[in-house]
Amino acid sequence: MIFPIGDDNIKGGYKPYVSYTFIALNILIFVAEVFAAMNHMGDITAPYDAVPLHIMSGDELHTIVSYMFLHGGFMHIFGNMLFLWIFADNIEAIIGNVHFAFFYLMGGIISCFGHIALVPGSEIPMVGASGAISAVTGAYVVCFPKSRIKMLFLLGFRKFYLGALYFFGFWFFEQMTGVLGFSGDSNTAWGAHIGGFVFGALYAWIVFRKKARTRTASS
Repeated sequence: MIFPIGDDNIKGGYKPYVSYTFIALNILIFVAEVFAAMNHMGDITAPYDAVPLHIMSGDELHTIVSYMFLHGGFMHIFGNMLFLWIFADNIEAIIGNVHFAFFYLMGGIISCFGHIALVPGSEIPMVGASGAISAVTGAYVVCFPKSRIKMLFLLGFRKFYLGALYFFGFWFFEQMTGVLGFSGDSNTAWGAHIGGFVFGALYAWIVFRKKARTRTASS
């Protein structure tokens, strides 16, 4: 098994208080989910899950935000928080705390509708921060295309570096393969990942790409 554990971080800029707050909030909510399950309190997250059919009907619109703070299991939240920890601080450092909070939440909302576009009539709830995090990674590729991602190969605990374009190029190809082969019953919200990534990349290109290049050059 191979997964990322770090990157070439830029120096200076805003402290990633918002990124770390989102990580803490996600973890605290997940702990509450586990506590409720262990004490047979039922599914306390149900009113906050994003259900495409309900949203398309104009109901439960609050869930287009709340769903991104919920997770379906330990590996689900571990993977999402790992990506958020590695990549989000770079974006927050160049655009600032308040701007990053807006960007992250918008990424989550856009990615929700990316999923709905694939399955508008689905009654299967969607949860997870991966759509918002996909927006962060889309911006990361635009702002830091020459960055290196530190990878860990669990067999032998060997570390190596992979260029950001290669890493996210493979990731994007995997998501597109999932979308093209989507049958409606997948446990993965491929449309949310694609929608978030495209939004993040376009937003970064239009709004703050030049600021990122300036920051990187002066680091």
